Amino acid sequence: MKCFVFEAESGLEINFALYGSHTGCCYQKSSLFLLHQSDAEPQNGGCLSAAVSEEMDTRPKVSSLLNRLANYTNLTQGAKEHEEAESIGEKRKTGKSPQMGTFMGVYLPCLQNIFGVILFLRLTWVVGTAGVLQGLCIVFICCCCTMLTAISMSAIATNGVVPAGGSYFMISRSLGPEFGGAVGLCFYLGTTFAGAMYILGAIEILLMYIAPSTAIFVPSSPDGEGAAMLNNMRVYGSICLLLMSLLVFVGVKYVNKLASIFLACVIISILSIYIGALISAFSPPKFPVCMLGNRTINGHTLRDHQCAKTVLRVTVEKATVLWEHFCEGKELNSSCDDYFSHSNFTQIEGIPGLASGIITENLWSSYLSKGDVLEKSSLNSTHTAHPASFQQPYVFADITTSFTLLVGIFFPSVTGIMAGSNRSGDLKDAQRSIPIGTILAILTTSLVYLSSVILFGACIDGVLLRDKFGDSVKGNLVVGTLAWPSPWVIVIGSFFSTCGAGLQSLTGAPRLLQAIAKDNIIPFLRVFGHGKANGEPTWAMLLTALIAELGILIASLDLVAPILSMFFLMCYLFVNLACALQTLLRTPNWRPRFSYYHWTLSFLGMTICLALMFISSWYYAIVAMVIAGMIYKYIEYHGAEKEWGDGIRGLSLSAARYALLRLEEGPPHTKNWRPQLLVLLKLDEDAHVKSPRLLTFASQLKAGKGLTIVGTVIPGNFLHSYGEALAAEQTMKHLMDKERVKGFCQCIVAQKPRDGISHMIQSSGLGGMKHNTVVMGWPHAWRQSEDPQSWKTFINTVRVTTAAHLALLVPKNISLFPSNNEPCTEGYIDVWWIVHDGGMLMLLPFLLRQHKVWRKCGMRIFTVAQMEDNSIQMKKDLATFLYHLRIEAEVEVVEMHDSDISAYTYERTLMMEQRSQMLRQMRLSKSDREKEVSLRRPARLICVRTFSPNQAQLVKDRNSMLRLTSIGSDDDDDTDGGERTEREKSASSSAEHHRRVQMTWTKEKTMQYRSTHSGCSTPEGFRDMLSIRPDHSNVRRMHTAVKLNEVIVNKSHDARLVLLNMPGPPRNPEGDENYMEFLEVLTEGLERVLLVRGGGSEVITIYS
Repeated sequence: MKCFVFEAESGLEINFALYGSHTGCCYQKSSLFLLHQSDAEPQNGGCLSAAVSEEMDTRPKVSSLLNRLANYTNLTQGAKEHEEAESIGEKRKTGKSPQMGTFMGVYLPCLQNIFGVILFLRLTWVVGTAGVLQGLCIVFICCCCTMLTAISMSAIATNGVVPAGGSYFMISRSLGPEFGGAVGLCFYLGTTFAGAMYILGAIEILLMYIAPSTAIFVPSSPDGEGAAMLNNMRVYGSICLLLMSLLVFVGVKYVNKLASIFLACVIISILSIYIGALISAFSPPKFPVCMLGNRTINGHTLRDHQCAKTVLRVTVEKATVLWEHFCEGKELNSSCDDYFSHSNFTQIEGIPGLASGIITENLWSSYLSKGDVLEKSSLNSTHTAHPASFQQPYVFADITTSFTLLVGIFFPSVTGIMAGSNRSGDLKDAQRSIPIGTILAILTTSLVYLSSVILFGACIDGVLLRDKFGDSVKGNLVVGTLAWPSPWVIVIGSFFSTCGAGLQSLTGAPRLLQAIAKDNIIPFLRVFGHGKANGEPTWAMLLTALIAELGILIASLDLVAPILSMFFLMCYLFVNLACALQTLLRTPNWRPRFSYYHWTLSFLGMTICLALMFISSWYYAIVAMVIAGMIYKYIEYHGAEKEWGDGIRGLSLSAARYALLRLEEGPPHTKNWRPQLLVLLKLDEDAHVKSPRLLTFASQLKAGKGLTIVGTVIPGNFLHSYGEALAAEQTMKHLMDKERVKGFCQCIVAQKPRDGISHMIQSSGLGGMKHNTVVMGWPHAWRQSEDPQSWKTFINTVRVTTAAHLALLVPKNISLFPSNNEPCTEGYIDVWWIVHDGGMLMLLPFLLRQHKVWRKCGMRIFTVAQMEDNSIQMKKDLATFLYHLRIEAEVEVVEMHDSDISAYTYERTLMMEQRSQMLRQMRLSKSDREKEVSLRRPARLICVRTFSPNQAQLVKDRNSMLRLTSIGSDDDDDTDGGERTEREKSASSSAEHHRRVQMTWTKEKTMQYRSTHSGCSTPEGFRDMLSIRPDHSNVRRMHTAVKLNEVIVNKSHDARLVLLNMPGPPRNPEGDENYMEFLEVLTEGLERVLLVRGGGSEVITIYS
């Protein structure tokens, strides 16, 4: 019988019998896809859950997965990761679903944020200064920048669900936490300075056009007008900022309610401009401009409304107010300014009208320097003109203008394109509304700006366009002179719209900072993630107000605008970069629903952003990039680790792949050889590293650079020891962080440690980034160790590295090596060059001395001369060789003469061979060991027993105690890694007391033991030890080791570190114990020793 799930409406039939063998278990008639996991339980045991019940925790059923995806809830950005939110989505209370569409949710907010203070206060001035053609160019470049950015943003916004506060979310999740934090803070600073700019614009409208009499600071002379105006802006701007901050702090709902009013003001103001421009074609408004020659006269000085030198009053010609400004007295015969005397006053229409043809004069640019008089080039002027004085009633340019300056001032008027994505949490369908609404808003505003440039150039005279504050028309707002029915429509509308934009900026900036702080990627910003109980960002609001106050203290709209232009351009640049990277890397998750994008468009937008940054203000651009770079590095070194699947990580993977493939093309040249370390660590039972100084030594050798792989082997079965492996890996990572070692961890679980080490040496690394040097610790207590395989594993590792043609470094007495906080103040690093190893002995001291610990140590190189060698010539050749290697070191040649073998050498060799003989005799097979345990109890009767420690004789040499430990068979060589039966464990534990047998047996001691134990015979094989004669080759090796050790101790007893060639292990494993003894004798009496074994290739060269 098959088991089905029946779907009444769709007829969907799923055969679950494929997953299990149960029969007669069918679900009730219901929709599987509308049930949660806990609801969709079968009636009779559950054929599906019976088959896959063990995986339900990690692999949910399709029904519950689809249910969670369908009921996805947009969260406040930065509150929690959206991945974590999905897992608790079912527990969240069902809130009001977002219902805003494209028009109300994206289009209108973008319009309100894009249209701002620059349109009303500076666009006429930009057109008059740059001319219509260059003005169109400025507007077109800026609008292209935002349009290309909007296309890239649309692609990112439609590539998955965008939680609330989407602009920062999109950047950070596309470019990673480092770029996300840097660009997020730049976006925050841009939004904050935008608030300051809007407040300054509102105060400028208030003091210049609405209520000039409210100014606190009044200039005593015309020279002080600028300073007085800036002080007034600072005072009133600070008061306005305080009031707006209190309004935002009290409640955002009031700001949102006023948003529609502010938007209506913007739309009405723009419509009045268009209507006024059309009416001016047949009925231009009367705004006369007084001209002296071709120079513009300040309308505020025309108190008598007379634009003339004299006026006829009752048949008497009298001087006007203007006469008094240019002449020394009111008398008609008084001395006057030369330009005044040779020029006449005329009046021109400030608004000639759309049909006047004035656009031909306004096509070309007219850039001015600070202090220049506004002039009309088409009017006649005397050739004897003198520079104008600030005491005269002319209209002067307040700043030096240029194309780049105008770009920086105008660009803020096209920002605000992120308003729709910032409201993504309120949108009904964000993936559809954001692209359409944003692009339509940019098209609309671009059309308004471009048409406004043409209308202003066609309707308003050039001198009035260049008059920034409308001084020539008695302080009227220039764009207001064109508006219909009255200039007050523009003045009032622009004031309220500017205030509204400032409130919106002060509302959005703290929430953006709170989102960054809650992401926890910048540690010092964590405090700004907290707020009131309802989530309002109190601390972020305070910081925003303080930063905005800095912008207000600048007090000049023309100086603040380029600053926020930099931050917005930086943000837009990285949005384009994110889209281009995702497209070029072909990330599998890059599947945007918006398909009208291309990586070339993103790169073009990124290029325009970068160009605009340096065009508008190169020094501000550098400052903004330095700020972003500092934030990036701070997050990289001190920020929280985040994995967001960003594009930068994908770029790193692609770059790493490309580099690895390039490295694979051939073996590295000798000049490029550097030690790529594989550090083998050993962990104790508590997963603590036994020799942490190995990592310290590795960090000193690498100076923090190059490849370092830290590996360990966990004995056991991988299926059962996976958790231990993860714990061991975390332990090593913490130790690497503590020692500041940059590298990778590798933990292998193997039945036999020696096999695990062999596998690690063979398989670590990837492609050309493989290790070429193995660093491992010396089994310092190998004679007394309870682990019989400690020195066997060590020798096996030496053999494996030799077979793999890898270099080997073995620090002896590693616990005595200096830490990174213990620099060696003086001393030497001694190199004993016995055999050539490819130059490793020369290169390692040089690398160590790059580190601060060894930097003050000198370097000495010793080499050994035999009888037939010319020691003087050897010293000269070695000095020449070091000179060509560019290595500074003292050179010394040590002569070793052939001498007779001493009695000590013979005794040492005899003791070594006796010990080896006893090891062979005492190795018991597993069956013999079990038999010994079974016979342990009647041992007193049959006298088959081992020697106890009290009964065995201890024989000492002059330096060390020889002791036999951990006797086991050759077959049982995995006692530390394999699985032993309970019987073996009990046998080994009960025999632990009898497993230690002391050395060495002599004839006298044997006879003494026989007399004491008269009933028992000597164990078989031990009587052969009495007649042992040392092997001649072993005697010669021991003689060489003893003599060389005497020379090394004599010359290098006070050295900070001794580097020594490490002899290779014997080919016959039977001599492994002898090999360890040879190494012990060779390094006896030395405090710090580094045994070095080359990998068979040259690692240093004399050529450049």
